[in-house]
Parts: sequence; C-alpha cells; structure tokens
Amino acid sequence: MKKMLIAITSFALATPLLLAAPAMAENAQQTKMAACNKDAAGKKGDERKAFMKDCLSSKPEKPMTQQDKMKQCNADAAGKKGDERKAFMSSCLKKDK
Repeated sequence: MKKMLIAITSFALATPLLLAAPAMAENAQQTKMAACNKDAAGKKGDERKAFMKDCLSSKPEKPMTQQDKMKQCNADAAGKKGDERKAFMSSCLKKDK
C-alpha cells in the first residue's frame, strides 16, 4: 500500500514538470517564428520563402570568449598608449559583444 501511494505521489509531482518542457520549447519556436515574420515584412514569393527558411534554421550567435574579446580589443586599441589604452581596454573587455 505504501509503495502504491509513493508511486502515485511521485507521478503527481512529476507530471507538471514533464508537461512544462514541451510548452517552453514550443514558445521559443513561436517567438522565433514571430521575429522572422516581422523581419520578412515586404518580401513576397520565393524571396520570402528563402528568407524564412534561412531565418528559422539559423542558430543564435555564441557569445565571444574572453580570449576572443582580448584579441578584438587589442586590435581596436592599436595606436593608443598609456592611460588612454588602459582605460580603453578596461571598457572594451567589460562590454558584451
């Protein structure tokens, strides 16, 4: 009896978690579809079809690694020296790119 009660309770607690995951994924896809539709305004026919295919299949950009940020900031800081370079590098490395 106790085992059956535990099984029923476990199922009752796990069910909402199992049902919530597909809903979140669906909402992400709906959001992506809405954004692509908005960007496709004014396009028609094959042009729209190609744009929507590309837009919906694209992956979000990965954020820059710290090493990539350092390379980019160093390249952008060319010609700067001393305190000017130090201030520039500090602000550049803090930015989200």
